[in-house]
Amino acid sequence: MSDTNAKGTRTGRPDGGPRNAGPRMIAIVGPYGSGKTTLLESLLHATGATTRKGAVAARNTIGDASAEARGRQMSTEPNAAVTTWLGDTYAFVDCPGSIEFLHDAQNVIAACDAAIVVAEPDPAKAQMLHPFMKALEDAGVPRLVFVNKIDKSQGRIRDLLEYLQPMSATPLVLRQVPIWEDGAVTGFIDLALERAHHYREHAASEIVEMPGEMAEREKQARYQMLETMADYDEHLMEELLSDIEPPADEVFADLAKELGQGQIVPVLLGSAERDNGIRRLLKALRHDVPDVKATAARLGASGADIAQVIRTTHSGQGKLSLARVLTGTIKDGATLIRGDGTEARVGGMFQPFGEKLTKVGFASAGDLVALGRLDPVQTGDTLSTAKGVAALAQAGAVEPVYALSIAVADRKDEVKLTAALHKLAEEDPSLTVRHDAATHELILSGQGEIHLKVAMDRLASKFGLKVTAKPPRVPYRETLRKTVTKHARHKKQSGGHGQFADITVEIRPVGRGEGFVFEDRVTGGAVPRQYIPSVERGAREALEKGAFGFPVVDVAVALLDGKYHDVDSSNEAFIIAGRMAMNEALPECSPVLLEPVMAVEIAVPSHATAAVNGMVSSRRGHIQGFDARANWPGWDVVKAQVPQAELQSLIVELRSATQGVGSYTAKFDHLAELVGKPAEAALAHAQAA
Repeated sequence: MSDTNAKGTRTGRPDGGPRNAGPRMIAIVGPYGSGKTTLLESLLHATGATTRKGAVAARNTIGDASAEARGRQMSTEPNAAVTTWLGDTYAFVDCPGSIEFLHDAQNVIAACDAAIVVAEPDPAKAQMLHPFMKALEDAGVPRLVFVNKIDKSQGRIRDLLEYLQPMSATPLVLRQVPIWEDGAVTGFIDLALERAHHYREHAASEIVEMPGEMAEREKQARYQMLETMADYDEHLMEELLSDIEPPADEVFADLAKELGQGQIVPVLLGSAERDNGIRRLLKALRHDVPDVKATAARLGASGADIAQVIRTTHSGQGKLSLARVLTGTIKDGATLIRGDGTEARVGGMFQPFGEKLTKVGFASAGDLVALGRLDPVQTGDTLSTAKGVAALAQAGAVEPVYALSIAVADRKDEVKLTAALHKLAEEDPSLTVRHDAATHELILSGQGEIHLKVAMDRLASKFGLKVTAKPPRVPYRETLRKTVTKHARHKKQSGGHGQFADITVEIRPVGRGEGFVFEDRVTGGAVPRQYIPSVERGAREALEKGAFGFPVVDVAVALLDGKYHDVDSSNEAFIIAGRMAMNEALPECSPVLLEPVMAVEIAVPSHATAAVNGMVSSRRGHIQGFDARANWPGWDVVKAQVPQAELQSLIVELRSATQGVGSYTAKFDHLAELVGKPAEAALAHAQAA
């Protein structure tokens, strides 16, 4: 923030000491393939935390150390590493780039002081940034854009910004312009300092004389930067209108203030692979990024000794809760209290550096630490040493878009599987596990095909569990089209008391959604009152499996007449008679298959809306309407009704058509009759299962 001296003149530190004190936490976010993990390696190497820089292809990076990440050469969970630079401490958290793991990033970013959004210089990939920018905007987190792979850029940076700006509700402000030589970017000009720098591979850039042909472009770009900043600073606006050149310290102070208040998003350039622009990025973080006090104020954390849990892991050391201390100091062995009053004692405190953990005795405001053995603590929890501390906001639940039915090969592992799935869901709250009472399957749901494959790989690698997976069965139902009257007699003699029950029932269809209706129309005591509930019970039991093998719904059963025996009749006999009558009648009632139809809302960039229409039609769906997606410029929401049986592969095709950013939500709407070839296919599939 810009400060003022006694005379009211603003002061600042254009390129000197740190603007803020205390450890800072920075999230590294962006789409898959943009180079986030490589950027983390560069930052750690530039700060001296590593003596040798790792590479994703070599599978030796500090981040992405899990077998699942290295096998796919992509981040599958957040990776944290703490380092120091020029006396300041930084905790960098590399977040997964696939939209399927975005929820993990959302749990992290809220507690960060700022985020580096990593973008590629390819305009065709600009829309891939939108979900990440929106998540940061919604969380109110200050952010910078780092245009990575600038050495591979093929176009003008100003054109790239035109494609990137619609992805951000906040103005993008270019901090640097590239210097081109022979069709390649060889350096940059810092628009705040008005200095030219020449890139040196794997080394700090070198200050050089500004190229003469760049002077006019630099002046124009600098004025555009100042003009955008002046929208939030009346004094700067007055200076520009009066053709007064603002001093460098004032420019730096305004950059820091407006970044911290979420009014601008500075854009810097570089190449993480070549270590170009990394030190300038570090300087921007050092001088411009708010400290933990601002983050605590944004989150509403007030009082002493408060931390927020951003991730949960299970390892050989037991359960670890990765937490950011927001206020005060927390010591190893301290008793921490959750928002609901639950208490847990810290059983070990560690500073993370990828998978390496270094034991520490305490953590102060700003520090990122892993807390051991806090069994009741969950991701998102607010922890404090004091009672009555209000829980801070956390990332909301996300609806699953892809599901699999899973099972272990050996039934003796079922209890072990349940415990393992519980731990996986603790580590990744966007995974859900449920037992489907209708199909008797264990359903694992998540954010996409890769998401669930990673979860199953973890079951094998961390818990030694091999599971089989297949698409979940669709909970079909049956109903009736025709009314049938059926007589049934159950008579059995076996010495002593026998069994006798004689009934006549009418079975008829009722309106969709009316469920099961039982009517007593017996007159004259033909069936004693105590046996009538038994007939109803028998009828209900028979409806659990109809002529096609599925539960029967929307049926009325009326008991019309019957006979009984004073000695041999019993409740059990009338239950059996009720089942017999129904089992004989159901095939004669013109049964028809019912399938669940879902109300679906599909969110995609507007250019993909036409493709969505085709996806819905090819899945026997019906478009219900279109609308602009609220607070998502350039996006549409397509509302449709689609049979549940057709949804399994929708997310895969949807992501393919939208560079991975499209998504949908679905909820049960109604049951619809299924006839013809789709019905035949459903029955054949059910019989095979």
